[in-house]
Amino acid sequence: MAIASRYTVALHILTLLSYTSERMHKYLTSDFIAKSVNTNPVFIRRILSSLSSAGLVQVRYGTGSGWCLAKEPAEITFLDVYEAVEQKKLFEYHHSTPNPVCPIGGNIQTSLESFYEEAEQAMKTNLSQSTIADLLLDTVQQSELRMNDNLPDIDK
Repeated sequence: MAIASRYTVALHILTLLSYTSERMHKYLTSDFIAKSVNTNPVFIRRILSSLSSAGLVQVRYGTGSGWCLAKEPAEITFLDVYEAVEQKKLFEYHHSTPNPVCPIGGNIQTSLESFYEEAEQAMKTNLSQSTIADLLLDTVQQSELRMNDNLPDIDK
């Protein structure tokens, strides 16, 4: 799955956990989360594992098992989430090495390096300025007319 998709799903998961922890004080199962995201629970568990390794979520086993946030939503930046689910650089070079004899092929990767690093740093700076609390507030505000301050019954 595309990097951006994993990242978007991770943001969805954390926002859902934030919403339910504020209102219901309960842990969510990967099955429940998968129904909200409309994807496979196995995929959700993979992302939750990455988020857990980064210290953003925690799991509880046994009665009432499930997942919850490990930090306050205002403490989790978009950058934290990106770094939890993204294992590669934003930009990658072509899988084969360009022709070193060619005046362009021999120098293109070196020339691109600073451009790529600058772009990635700008993105990370931007991501560090937004939190899960910000996303939750915006999401809830957009849905207030459609929701009655309760989660839709997505368990069916």
